[in-house]
Amino acid sequence: MSDSILLSIHEGVATITLNRPKNLNSFNVDMHQQLQQAMATVKSDQSVRCVLITGAGRGFCAGQDLGDRNFDDGQQAPDLGATLNTYYNPLIKSLRDLPMPVICAVNGVAAGAGANIALACDLVIAAQSASFIQAFCRLGLIPDAGGTWVLPRLVGLAKAKGLALLGDKLSATQAEKMGLIWEVKADDELMPHCQQLAQHLATQPTHGLGLIKQSLNASFDNDLDTQLDLESQLQRQAGQSEDYQIGVKAFMNKQTPVYTGR
Repeated sequence: MSDSILLSIHEGVATITLNRPKNLNSFNVDMHQQLQQAMATVKSDQSVRCVLITGAGRGFCAGQDLGDRNFDDGQQAPDLGATLNTYYNPLIKSLRDLPMPVICAVNGVAAGAGANIALACDLVIAAQSASFIQAFCRLGLIPDAGGTWVLPRLVGLAKAKGLALLGDKLSATQAEKMGLIWEVKADDELMPHCQQLAQHLATQPTHGLGLIKQSLNASFDNDLDTQLDLESQLQRQAGQSEDYQIGVKAFMNKQTPVYTGR
């Protein structure tokens, strides 16, 4: 990867770092394209069993770089829907559909689309100094990058409307108490903790973890009968996996399982 996105893959963990720190890691076209390349690499590398996403510098991501789409009076307005369809929407779908856990280490401000990219991950862990801002309303826009979908599901409709309509800055501690994120760590503990967690998840039964993601994501759109049917279908797949056999054998023999991720 070039400078806007850093990608490293080590011992089953793919670490993706948003790397435009002078711009609070806000997205321009080049950064979008590089992130798409990074995600394609992650998907094609069978050694990857956990993904860790973070930002360089003092911020996680300030969303869209408005300077990258600046226009003068009299010029045609940019097609923001096309930007979503080309870049943000495929990214959110990729994060959701990856058959492995995705951790987001929010090291600073996460604003606009940056906040919603973080919230699209499976485990969101924030530094004590981090914050979340649904800044769209300040520009006359709606929360995108999945914001209108994920916010009411995480915190309920009333809180989601408050966050979206007011655009107030939410501290990491407030976000944790609200149920928006998983946990908060001291700034100097954030990356060591997230790296350790990613390394742990990379040794677990990855196939089963991917099925857990799939079943939980589907639950909001299914009635009980449909969800029970899905559980039966996915549990059938899980029971036929190599990891399940390894786990049962290790349990019966009182050994520590060494999972393959298959």
